[in-house]
Amino acid sequence: MSAVAPPAPSSPAVLRELHELPSPKGLPLIGNTLQIDAPHFHQQIERWRQELGPYFTVQIARRRMLVVSDHEVIAKALRDRPDGFSRSDRLRVIGTELGMKPGVFGSNGEEWKKQRRMVMAGFDPAHVKGYYPSLARVGGRLESRWDKAAAAGTAIDLQADLMRFTVDTIAGLAFGSEVNTLESDEDVIQKHLDKIFPSLFKRMMSPLPVWRWVKRDSDRQLEHAMQEVDAAVAGFVAQARARLVAHPERREHPGNLLEAMIVAADEPDSGITDEIVAGNVLTMLLAGEDTTANTIAWMIHLLWKHPQALARAQQEVRTAIANPAAPTFAEIDGLDYIEACAHETMRLKPVAPNLPLQATRDTVLGDVRVPAGTMVINMLRHDSVSERFVPNAAAFEPERWLGERGPGGQANSAKRLSMPFGAGPRMCPGRYLALLEMKMAMAVLLGRFDIAAVDAPNGHEPEERLSFTMMPVGLSMRLRSRAA
Repeated sequence: MSAVAPPAPSSPAVLRELHELPSPKGLPLIGNTLQIDAPHFHQQIERWRQELGPYFTVQIARRRMLVVSDHEVIAKALRDRPDGFSRSDRLRVIGTELGMKPGVFGSNGEEWKKQRRMVMAGFDPAHVKGYYPSLARVGGRLESRWDKAAAAGTAIDLQADLMRFTVDTIAGLAFGSEVNTLESDEDVIQKHLDKIFPSLFKRMMSPLPVWRWVKRDSDRQLEHAMQEVDAAVAGFVAQARARLVAHPERREHPGNLLEAMIVAADEPDSGITDEIVAGNVLTMLLAGEDTTANTIAWMIHLLWKHPQALARAQQEVRTAIANPAAPTFAEIDGLDYIEACAHETMRLKPVAPNLPLQATRDTVLGDVRVPAGTMVINMLRHDSVSERFVPNAAAFEPERWLGERGPGGQANSAKRLSMPFGAGPRMCPGRYLALLEMKMAMAVLLGRFDIAAVDAPNGHEPEERLSFTMMPVGLSMRLRSRAA
């Protein structure tokens, strides 16, 4: 029998059971299965929340999931990881079927704790600062690519170019490998990476595991993509080990995240194999590509829609960076208003608007009894865009992160409500690196170019599409080069 986590002192005396909660009207046996709009599921549950309240359930096939929107309750669940809540068994099973090696993102329990120590060894700010020259080189390639587009007057596929930037950055910073997709039209590894997260999300949301019974062309393409990515990852690990053999002094001062992970893995009794290292290489490639690129794309869109904020961001970049062609680490790291723009973007357009977790033991969330094994969908965006908690909540106001909107402590309030990197022990270890990447991309854009236009296909707001991460659809940008 599962141990029951004691309710918090403020928990109500009378608890509700899952079957007592409201739910969207569905069909017998299959519940809401036929209603689910997977690419817009985050918006769908936001609409249901307005109708049903802060706690409700959704049934997909035989799975009944709890949906929670209260930020304090969500923060409690996030802090109760990995002991009380974990990644879902379904994610682990489907990830394994895809051929994904174990990594810190999908691991649970003691396995996660071992890997977390290894990954954190390479992600601390001191290490990231040491990798900065690689980031600067990638920033130079992005500038060169956009300069050619500006000279030709051609529209830039914003998301595609930013994903090139993030793949090149992660490969250089994390693995010490030159994967130069920004100066190539082939972008082989990116082409394969782009198939993995959407396929994982599609299978996670599917009521029936059709891929186990019938292999379609898309399944064969996915298998090929995984083989190609596995080969690339194995190459990164082999190259890193060869460097450590050739230069033993690098064990004391690793030159990149992968070397730092290998050194940590090689410690006595670490329990970390090269397969686990490879799993974390893939995790960084996938997470570093999608999440950071989508956030930068959303930020550019929001700045374009808010000219005053754009003008202030431009002024900060052009004042703070003495030589736009060679920004220093201190100059990039000190772009406080750009960082505020990033945080405000992640409040309004989080790439993970929902965070599903699985209860590992019987517990209580709010006034709801949650049995072990229950999937809980945490709505990370709801309260952070609510007028109840955030003044002028729908507006893009980066100043709120700098404490410039009165004495009400908006910055602290926003930080408490907005959790784009998660919270608690499983908070994203790459958050500092992600913010540095965002600042570099914006320094290139605002320091070397003027934005002529940012357009969406419909001429209005870009569509929010969920494909594991939430992305803008079809954003394009036109630039004008500034005089040197």
